[in-house]
Amino acid sequence: MRVLHLSDVHVTIPFRSLPWREMLNKRLLGAANLYLRRGKHFNEAADKLARLGELADREAVELVICTGDYTALGTHPELAAARLAIEGLTGRPHGFMTVPGNHDMYLDDSVDERRFERHFGEFLKGEPLTAAGVDGVWPVVRLIGDDVAVIAVNSARANPQFWRSSGRIPEPQLAALTDLLADERIAGRFVFVITHYAPRRADGSPDEWTHGLENGEQFLAACARLERGAILHGHIHRPFSLALPGVAPRIFGAGSSTCAHRESLWLYDVDRSSLRATPGRFDASGGYRLDPSAAIHIALPA
Repeated sequence: MRVLHLSDVHVTIPFRSLPWREMLNKRLLGAANLYLRRGKHFNEAADKLARLGELADREAVELVICTGDYTALGTHPELAAARLAIEGLTGRPHGFMTVPGNHDMYLDDSVDERRFERHFGEFLKGEPLTAAGVDGVWPVVRLIGDDVAVIAVNSARANPQFWRSSGRIPEPQLAALTDLLADERIAGRFVFVITHYAPRRADGSPDEWTHGLENGEQFLAACARLERGAILHGHIHRPFSLALPGVAPRIFGAGSSTCAHRESLWLYDVDRSSLRATPGRFDASGGYRLDPSAAIHIALPA
């Protein structure tokens, strides 16, 4: 099974296309930051996503996983533009799976109107297992072939405060995740557990409380015994992989796949005996390229 992992693509739209009636709040500051500073790093996001589609074709990718942050401000026009931009990545043999990021759930209106679900709902469909869908659609479970499963939990939420961009996995989802990992229909498969927020930073430390996953330790405890699996996330715009003592699955952060001069991704090859994780980068002259010399090889228990 060959899986492409991307994240934090932050597709931008023209300034005039923003819904200005929704800007008399935190979005006004976010929009100013986007168009005066941050936006220049993502001006080519849609074009780069098209180039990622070329990589997926070239490398015979079977499943694409995106760990959120398609937008900057969580508005309908941004989500529509992002959905269009990923079209070239969605036609894989085993489809496309995703979770929202904090920018996609930016404020209460984004959450209350279920904007992410309205634009990306086709990718949030899974198996009707007992512990799936206990919190809206979450967790979403997909059984792929005979050997792989993906469990998506939503850690993103609205953050109306100007100073906060933290996340939290609701308790019903954490309890369901524990039950799902013990489900006989999942046991024995290689399991990708995906969410937006990083449970730890690249150095192994917890993120700041204003930026990180509030219940990251509980999340790690739920996954700790998953010997055949990996935790995939986004949110931190630098790619890394991390092995933690006492936590069986390795953690992989995809960074940002479209941020200028630091574009990143992971390509995973999974079989019954091993996981190989190969990082990828962007070269403006040649598009996205893999770096096999930096691949991580993990032997899996029988």
